[in-house]
This record gives sequence, structure tokens and C-alpha cells, in this order.
Amino acid sequence: MSAKIPVTVITGFLGSGKTTTIRHLLKNNKGRRIAVLVNEFGEVGIDGDLLRSCQVYDEEGIINNIVELNNGCLCCTVQEEFFPTMQELLKRREKIDSILIETSGLALPKPLVQAFRWPQIKTSATVDGVVTVVDCEAVANGSLVGDIDALKAQRQADPNLDHETPIEELFEDQLACADLVLLTKVDMVDEATSDKVQNWLREHLPKTVKIVPCIGGEINPDLLLGFNAVVEDNLDSRPSHHDTQEEHEHDDEINSVHLILDEEFEPQGLVEKLNGLVTNSEIYRIKGFVAVPNKSMRLVLQGVGSRFDFFYDRLWQKQETRQTKLVLIGRSLQREKIYSELVSNFSN
Repeated sequence: MSAKIPVTVITGFLGSGKTTTIRHLLKNNKGRRIAVLVNEFGEVGIDGDLLRSCQVYDEEGIINNIVELNNGCLCCTVQEEFFPTMQELLKRREKIDSILIETSGLALPKPLVQAFRWPQIKTSATVDGVVTVVDCEAVANGSLVGDIDALKAQRQADPNLDHETPIEELFEDQLACADLVLLTKVDMVDEATSDKVQNWLREHLPKTVKIVPCIGGEINPDLLLGFNAVVEDNLDSRPSHHDTQEEHEHDDEINSVHLILDEEFEPQGLVEKLNGLVTNSEIYRIKGFVAVPNKSMRLVLQGVGSRFDFFYDRLWQKQETRQTKLVLIGRSLQREKIYSELVSNFSN
């Protein structure tokens, strides 16, 4: 019997940069045969498609294998979807060196890790480590947990005021389960702000958990793999807000809207429209592919709050339809309203 397959769980808040980090890892895998499980939030496979675009090949075929899990939050569908998928991967264990699991931004890492205690998985795979990806700029701007100084002052002055929203609890649970915190987008803030965020994070992490700044997902793969933490056997040291609950509940008002549009958009004009939606609705995350007029390449668009990034990733393929595909994640979003705002009276 060969050694257990090491599994790295990549968790983090919406838009923190998990997919970008995994793309860089796959492109610089140093010969490792890596399988990736992507937990999409809904039926439009944006992240899975992005990862497939950087698959690496050798003389025997694909080194990296991408598997999408898109039937809901992974920590809620462990038994229904994750378990059978893992069983299928483990049948090919001799061709896999390691497994990466990218959770959705709404997933709690601990219920997923607990699944590796199941006898059918425990004998063949182990959670090598949990990497929590944190957006430095978003934390500094208060997008996740409010103003850092104000929050610290409130908690120090009156612990009775320490009532977290579900998203704040989620963020804290992701930190509490981490073996490493990858601090992304540090280039979007000045050095003093970056230091401030790191100092705040250290107050919420065990001393053994390190914070590694990162730009554009460019991180040495050896830092993300090889923790040998056997996390499933050490969960008692990783507290969660949901430890006393038999099952956790997510904020039922958080939903996603999926749009597949035949319209083509100029990037700046589309971003202006999306910024208008963000201003008037509680939208946490926007991502997708955009068909741009008179451009032969597909545009990748990603947005967190009012900050948008976009780049061309590849040529449109002959067999695919040029369409704009967007996923918006937020609170109580209405598809018809969003569609109307984007398409009606919109001038490319």
C-alpha cells in the first residue's frame, strides 16, 4: 500500500485570490501530478474553466486534473458530492501526487476536513494542510470585518458588543483552521497598511501560523505543499464558531445570480454598469468571461466591491459560442433586475 495522498485545502473569503494562486501553482508544479477539486458557487463554471486553461501536459497526457463540484457549498454537500468524487480520485491514486481543494468563498473548512476521518478516505488520503487566502486591501478597507482600529477598540472596550455577522464568523473560522495565511494584493496598499493588516491578523492566529505576503498568486509551491499536518487528527486545536452545533447554517439570504448573455461589452462600459449595481445592491463578488466587440480573445473579469480587474486569457475557440458569462454573489440578489440593468439601454 502506497503512502496516503496529501490534500491541501485552499480556503478564503470571496475574491481573495484562491483561483489565481492555484493557477500559478499549476503552471509551476515542478513535475507534481496534481488533481484540483473546484467548489463552484452555482452552475456557471468560471473557476474551473480558468484552471483548465493552464493545464500542464507531459508525454503521457495531462498532469493536472480539474474536477468541478457545483451542487452547493462543499462543506454542506460533503456526503452527497465530495465523498463520491474523492472515491473516484482515489481509484487513480497511483497517478496523483497531491490533491488541491479550492472551497467556495462561503464554505467552512472544518466540516470538509472532518470528512477525512471517514474510514473510506482516511486509509488513502490525509489533509496535508489548510491555506487561508486573505485579501489585504479588502481587510484594510473594512470590506470583511469593518474598520480594523474601530473593531479592535469595540472588542477591547466591551466584549458584549462582539456580535459577529455570519460573514465575519466565516472569516474567523477560516483563519482558525489555517496552517498558513497567504496575504494577497499587498501591492494594492502601502507598506504601513500592509503591516497594520498583518499585525491585526497575528492577533487572531496561533504563533505557529505564519503570514506570507503574495502578489498575483506568485508563491513558491513548496510553501503551499508539504505541511504534513495531518489536520483531520488535530481539529481540536482549530476552534470554530460551529463546534457546538450538529450542523452549521449559512446566511440564507446570500445567493448567486448567473447570467449568460449574447451581448458583447466594452470592458470599461461594463465595469461602470457593474459599479452601479454594486453601489445599489449588496454584492460581494463578481466574476466571469466577457465577449468584447472586435476582439478575438476572451476577457476574464473579476470584481470585489468596487474594485475590478480584467485581462484577456485566450482566443475564443472555433467550437464555442461567443457569450458573456457572469456570476454575481451577494445578498438577496434579483436576477431580472440585474439583467435589466446590464442589458436594457446599454450602449456598447
